[in-house]
Amino acid sequence: MGSTVLSLRIDGELLGRLKDHAAKRGMSVQDYVVRTLIRDDFDERFKTAVEETERFYGAA
Repeated sequence: MGSTVLSLRIDGELLGRLKDHAAKRGMSVQDYVVRTLIRDDFDERFKTAVEETERFYGAA
């Protein structure tokens, strides 16, 4: 999988909070944001899979 550039414009306060969260984990802001997006994407896909399974088998 290749990489692509995504540019964001955010205010200074949000950037400061992102830097704090990333520093606590020993990560760069870029890595922290990417991991957060990946985690949210996984959570959404997992939720969808559970809902589809419940529809197929019926909710317990």
